[in-house]
Amino acid sequence: MKRFEERKSDLEKATNKLKEALQEEETDLTIDGVLHRFEFTFELAWKTMKDYLEYQGIVEKIGSPREVIKEAFSVGLIDNGQIWIQMMLSRNSLSHLYDEETSREIYDNIKESFVKEIEGLVQKLNK
Repeated sequence: MKRFEERKSDLEKATNKLKEALQEEETDLTIDGVLHRFEFTFELAWKTMKDYLEYQGIVEKIGSPREVIKEAFSVGLIDNGQIWIQMMLSRNSLSHLYDEETSREIYDNIKESFVKEIEGLVQKLNK
């Protein structure tokens, strides 16, 4: 329970920092910062979901981010499993990304939908 509470708090802080970064003027440097903050926030999000599921006694078949996302969706912790899978794939591609067009597309997705999904998770975890 303690680890879950700490991660939940860290996730909330990381989400707020990501939202702050999205308010900045769109320069190459701020976009890079948003992408980096997204990677960190996504990592916290799926690990926090895993901790929550374990705390709820749901421990079977949840190890990888994909498994955690599927289980979190099935129990109603997240509303849009498909966007979370897209977020996971985007996060995975960022570590191998050298294409400005793709990074801009991911940035736009973060701004338009990903951050809202993470905020929704934080709200549910705080209930």
